[in-house]
Amino acid sequence: MNDDWRHLPAPARPIAAAATSAVLAARACDTAALDAAATELGALDPAQTGLILGTAVRLMLEQAHPDGLDSDAVREVLTSCVRSAPDADPQVVLYLLAGALGVLDEDAVPAPKPEVLARHAALLLADQLGARPPQPLFSAALTEIAHTQLND
Repeated sequence: MNDDWRHLPAPARPIAAAATSAVLAARACDTAALDAAATELGALDPAQTGLILGTAVRLMLEQAHPDGLDSDAVREVLTSCVRSAPDADPQVVLYLLAGALGVLDEDAVPAPKPEVLARHAALLLADQLGARPPQPLFSAALTEIAHTQLND
């Protein structure tokens, strides 16, 4: 585990480490490393993993579109991700975007397997982050989750 995450609560550490590894592997087009990181993420608590990855995706979208997202912006994000990662399934990316934005009807759409969601979240984040490191985004997501949980 990377020392970057030692400050996190124990349940969040492996998620942050594996998510970082997955994004870096996606950026490097290292399929084997991406598959390993996605498998690791898929084996962790799906609720916690989904919360962290979903929050990271939402924060990334909010940073990139501070005036809000319209359907054209969502289409651009989806198209960019699928073009940058030809093996990405557009339906899974759309599922991730809808979930992160809070507009997913979970009863109407069956959830993809956790490792599939993790892999596609890494592809989406790698595409949208570009050359920026993923650690600050995951740190911000975990900070927001902690803040929300303290205030609930």
